[in-house]
Amino acid sequence: MTSTLERPGGAARASRPARQGSSVRTRTRSSEGRNGRILTYVSMSILAVFFLFPLVFMFVSSLKPDAQILRDINSPAAFLPTGEISLDNYFGVFDRVPVAQFLFNSILVTVLTVGLGLIVNSLAGFALSRLRWKGRVVVFALIIATLIVPFETIAVPMVYWVNQLPTLVMEGGVLKYDFGWLNTYEVQIVPFIANAFSIFLFAQYFSTIPTSLDEAARIDGASWFTIYRRIIVPLSGPAFATVAILTFLPAWNQYLWPLMVVQKEELRPVMVGMQYFFQLNTAWGEVMAYTSLITLPVLIVFLVFQRAFVSSIAASGVKG
Repeated sequence: MTSTLERPGGAARASRPARQGSSVRTRTRSSEGRNGRILTYVSMSILAVFFLFPLVFMFVSSLKPDAQILRDINSPAAFLPTGEISLDNYFGVFDRVPVAQFLFNSILVTVLTVGLGLIVNSLAGFALSRLRWKGRVVVFALIIATLIVPFETIAVPMVYWVNQLPTLVMEGGVLKYDFGWLNTYEVQIVPFIANAFSIFLFAQYFSTIPTSLDEAARIDGASWFTIYRRIIVPLSGPAFATVAILTFLPAWNQYLWPLMVVQKEELRPVMVGMQYFFQLNTAWGEVMAYTSLITLPVLIVFLVFQRAFVSSIAASGVKG
């Protein structure tokens, strides 16, 4: 009888060390997880500061005269807004080059290139990923193969061909038919609307969307364009944001192509304007001010689309 009454107490005493051990292990895992997060945040902060150094140097130097920039270049003062701080370099930039016109040209070319590119490349990606037609794999392979061809190898032939294209020009209030796209906005936009990498990214992202949605829509009588517009596009926001960023950067940074096909100053983009500062004596303060002005739009676009860009990259990594 005595042994029977002692069993519950013995079981309770045996369970207490087990619970204590489980609690210790839980606290240990929690502590390890917290330490791991702290280490990750510290590492990411150090890496972020490392990558921010060039931007900080650029913005700070844009406020200093040339002599002070060269004097501070080998000291931590190069990253600090100390000394003779002013906006004189920014005023000098507007006196040296038509910044407003260059910015307008780049914004116009970039917006049209990105906007038209999203439409054309997404439609191509939709046709390659959702439709089943003969030769689809071959066409997709040819598109991907163009990624290995450097732009510099086809730049000169492209100049020849765009100069043979028909165009309409206005002369003396009369619309005339002519040939040649040189010194126009369209020569800076049209060759870069279709992009192999954008088509590939759209096709890969669209392929992760269940095809059962297409089948249900087709049963209800929807056309393929309706499926693209009403189903695929609303579900592909991250892909569109990513392609917008990846198209925006090269369109904004165009230098070689506009230098070859645009000789009129009123049509030149911002990157070609950089050569104005290196003709005689280099004004480093004005160079930093000009680069700060043309970098701000890029930073704004990235900050606006940052969440969608990161989510798209994460989705690509998980879904293959």
